Amino acid sequence: MSSPNSPPPSPSYLIKLIAILALVFGIMTLFSGGSVLFGPERAREVAGAYVPFVVWFNFLAGFFYILAAAGIWLGRNWALELSVIIASATGLAALAFVFQVVQGAPYEMRTIGALVLRIGFWAAIAAALHWTRRPS
Repeated sequence: MSSPNSPPPSPSYLIKLIAILALVFGIMTLFSGGSVLFGPERAREVAGAYVPFVVWFNFLAGFFYILAAAGIWLGRNWALELSVIIASATGLAALAFVFQVVQGAPYEMRTIGALVLRIGFWAAIAAALHWTRRPS
């Protein structure tokens, strides 16, 4: 237990924690998307009225999540830019999803929540990396 006078965690501790969270998020994304895309029919049934391009986008993004996690762990400068790209690309996928929904495509409400979660997660990682970045 830390005392009130203890210093805050070091930036390197925070960076390692972010990297681990990003890695877990990436593995979970690959597993969930992969089970719908490549798994048994039951996985597609459980997914309900999923939008195929969103599942494909998320599955492929999972590889970039893992790449970003590695970059974050290793302290690479490009990890910040990749995190911004991931958040932005997910935002664009969300806009495409909204367009499909407006056109009448069936969907699951949990897709909206998942997209918001993904955008927020990667925007928060990008912000944290920006705030802990050391001047060059």
